[in-house]
Amino acid sequence: MKTIIRSSACAAAVLLLAGVSCSKDHTYDSRLLYPNALVTVKMLPDSRHPVLQLDDRTVLYPVNLEKYGNREVRALINFREAKDSEIPLAMTAERQAVFVHWIDSILTKGTVPDLGEENRETYGRDPVEIVNSWETVVEDGYLTLRFRTWWGQGVTHYVNLVVGSDPEDPYKVVFYHDARDDFRGRMGDGLVAFRLSDLPDTGGEEVELTLEWTSFSGTKTTRFKYCTRP
Repeated sequence: MKTIIRSSACAAAVLLLAGVSCSKDHTYDSRLLYPNALVTVKMLPDSRHPVLQLDDRTVLYPVNLEKYGNREVRALINFREAKDSEIPLAMTAERQAVFVHWIDSILTKGTVPDLGEENRETYGRDPVEIVNSWETVVEDGYLTLRFRTWWGQGVTHYVNLVVGSDPEDPYKVVFYHDARDDFRGRMGDGLVAFRLSDLPDTGGEEVELTLEWTSFSGTKTTRFKYCTRP
């Protein structure tokens, strides 16, 4: 089961995960209830099936996932190493074959331009807390954030990541949240992944990426290591 804050057709709508999809592996194990990886679901030029980018270097090849949408997305998964009997004969031994118990995509979108003094009016000024968890990470050309705020019933929140706000620091990004006057209910978490392709190419070097946001106690910042995706 999963609980969803409904998203509209707008790409800024937030999907709130609170559960998992069904497993095709008919064994019960409490460890299957929780994700054990955050990946990018993508197609490689030499593959007819989706592959799962685990980090900047590791690619997983799911033996039981033939198709997953028509665009690249970030997703939570629960997986294990594939058994020899599950690996197709055509798959080379060098590839890291895995069996996916379940997979759930999260909101995946691009960044937005800096509008100066119009940023808060356009993108929102409502507070959130960025959760210090393994899901808050920069990898594979994405900034993935787990954020916490108040949620009501049936109201779609909007989130955006602004680039280009600081001429002296091209790798500073600012997170904006529009709760649409939804300030009651319960405290809950949302997940969103932003493609960082609009940032300047780092030329293979690792740089410092600064994230700024408005928290319940004022403006906060944190820093990540970032390298442009090959």
